[in-house]
Amino acid sequence: MRMNVTVQPGESGELDLRPLSARSVVLSLLLGSHPPELPVKELVRLVEPFGVGGSTLRAALSRMVASGDLRRTDAVYGLSERLLARQRRQDDALHPRTRAWDGDWEMVVITATGRVPAERAELRARLAALRLAELREGVWLRPANLSRPLPDDLGRVAQSYTARPEGSPRELAAGLWLLDGWATTARALHTHVTAADLPADRLTGFAAVVRHLLTDPVLPAELLPADWPGTALRTAYADYQRELTGSVARRGVAPLTAHG
Repeated sequence: MRMNVTVQPGESGELDLRPLSARSVVLSLLLGSHPPELPVKELVRLVEPFGVGGSTLRAALSRMVASGDLRRTDAVYGLSERLLARQRRQDDALHPRTRAWDGDWEMVVITATGRVPAERAELRARLAALRLAELREGVWLRPANLSRPLPDDLGRVAQSYTARPEGSPRELAAGLWLLDGWATTARALHTHVTAADLPADRLTGFAAVVRHLLTDPVLPAELLPADWPGTALRTAYADYQRELTGSVARRGVAPLTAHG
């Protein structure tokens, strides 16, 4: 399965960044908070620079509690269990743990049958989140350079193997992922967030950065095109993270970062 990119058709590098809704602003702030909870009075202060008023915020918070996005304890709002899992995935995406690559590839072969379409779609999403790509139906693989085990419960529906391609691993990687398209979007995002100065524009841009980094295949350097922009994009985000953390610390609130 090839990775989706966010450039316009033709891969010109033009971005389609829409302003964040009140819900998205709240989630961006809470997904970046450690621990992921904030008092409502602090949320009111934090969302104001992003164009979200107090009444709009309170309405969004009520809807998010009702939909299971947030949990509320007195006047403090925190992420639900489902979104805590999303936070962990995003933290891993921003700081992927890698190891030296010796040429081996991870291969996961789907063995379960009789699954309904929703179950198949969920499994595909899980495998993609593990940065595996689909070679053919039911066969997923990637270079074995990530320091992370496959989930134990995956063994109920699939078998995992270690393999080495007979052909060019670089050509195989280029066939599995749209690397040029990913790089084009990354460079456009880097240009956007570097030039943006309004708080709302910057948060919107960096939220898109996080979403894009979630789709970075994190390949060994020898399999990537020249001048791969993944590191530069992560560095730009880390700088923004430190800036936000300093701003929140001055308010006396737990550190946070912007997430997509």
